[in-house]
Amino acid sequence: MPLLLQTHHLTYQFANGETLLSDISVSLSESRVGLVGRNGVGKSVFLSLLMKHKAPSSGTVSLSGNVGYYSQSPSTLIESSASLAEFLKVDDLLTALTHIEAGSSDPKWFEIVGDNWGIRQALSDELMVLGLPTDLDFPCCKLSGGQLAKLQLSQLFKSNVDLLILDEPTNHMDGNAKNWLIEQIQAFPGYVLVVSHDRQLLRSVNQIWELSQRGLTQYGGNYDFYREQKDLEARAVERQLLSVSNQQKRLEQQAQKDQEKADKRAAQGNKIRKQGGQPKILLNAMRSSATKSASNRRKNESGRREFLEQKASELQSRHEQLKAQKLYMDSEKGRGKRLFSIVDGVLPFGCNTPLTLQLNGGSKMRLSGGNGCGKSTLLKVLQGEVELMSGELQLNTPVYYLDQHFGVLNSERTMLDNLTELCPHLPHDQARTLLAGIGFRRDSVYRTVCQVSGGEKMKLSMLVVSHQKEQPLLLLDEPDNHLDIDSKVILANALKAYQGAFVLISHDEDFTAESGVALSYEL
Repeated sequence: MPLLLQTHHLTYQFANGETLLSDISVSLSESRVGLVGRNGVGKSVFLSLLMKHKAPSSGTVSLSGNVGYYSQSPSTLIESSASLAEFLKVDDLLTALTHIEAGSSDPKWFEIVGDNWGIRQALSDELMVLGLPTDLDFPCCKLSGGQLAKLQLSQLFKSNVDLLILDEPTNHMDGNAKNWLIEQIQAFPGYVLVVSHDRQLLRSVNQIWELSQRGLTQYGGNYDFYREQKDLEARAVERQLLSVSNQQKRLEQQAQKDQEKADKRAAQGNKIRKQGGQPKILLNAMRSSATKSASNRRKNESGRREFLEQKASELQSRHEQLKAQKLYMDSEKGRGKRLFSIVDGVLPFGCNTPLTLQLNGGSKMRLSGGNGCGKSTLLKVLQGEVELMSGELQLNTPVYYLDQHFGVLNSERTMLDNLTELCPHLPHDQARTLLAGIGFRRDSVYRTVCQVSGGEKMKLSMLVVSHQKEQPLLLLDEPDNHLDIDSKVILANALKAYQGAFVLISHDEDFTAESGVALSYEL
């Protein structure tokens, strides 16, 4: 029986000749596989090749079954004013039921309904179990991000496909929704390939595929096993680098000793030649032998030196891929001051229970609660975009809102231009140093924002918001959504070291704990 999915020497190049993916050969043999990799490495392109939405530059993809696909980007239907009934493709059926219930005896309505007389109640019950509005006329555009994800995924899990490819399905999902998703993945009878940076989800898979500049590497276990193997690999590379460095030092020391010996023998030979008493032919032969020996020695040293330099270069390149990037956030102190307070505030959307809370300088707060409870609405209240329906808000600090769509950035400007223009007090050299810390060195700082991945945009946005001249209160609405796992750890460490204040919305428990959050408010 042929394998469901295989690739053979898969390569993809851009129109300018730049290679993104090279010589990838892999087979889907486990039923639950997680695909990971740093932002910008080509995961989305790889998925497009697997589903044959894109054609490879060379190599082949063999797919012997039906595929269902979940994308991070919402469908056009969901972005429109379509109702739940329209999304579920039952609007015609419900219309027919409405006409029959109103007394129509037109045969066409009965033909449409068929045996589905209980469809309205059945769908309402299903939506209630999913935690979604039970009104089938409810517009999809008013659902939260997590609710939209659940709606789309619930239909995929009911589909009769052999393989589900899920691209970042936990983005916007709260804890309960994540648990639901993991249960659905485990219960699905076919294969699941999930692209994710969510460690909780990746702990539930049987195998990890890592996409990197080296190609695709398979790890035979879940995320924790993969992380352990990566740590072992990093330590092994560091040991090899140290060994090569020591060999290079010993080679140079030995070369110096050999040269000193050769110089000493040459000096003794010149002294004997000047004193006379030795046949000239013998002295010439000795000098010729010494010259040949020195030439061979230098040739061997040169060959050994080139070999060690090449090995060191390869190991250093591998070490660069394994080591963490660094996100440097400004950390000017601002403790003690009350930044904002809300007394008996009622949000215009979500939770309608009056809320009372306050935040002082230097505090790090997490907003928690289920999808649709009003967390993002509260951040919009703090930034002045919407007003409380009732209650009092006192805001005593500038705020900077970081959304999931990177609205702060100009997509047509370069990475360097965005940072220097949005943070005009930053010296040019410091801006380049900050960009190098998130992986943009030399000419890569001149890449336009529209050319980089979502995770790279998020890291640039974090640099911008954290290096404002007046340290603002940071409002972070799921900033980790588009980040790879390594970048999540980098951002979490930076937020933990940050001495300013922030309000964070995140459904990633690992990321939240690593960010140094000390306060939590549940809506």
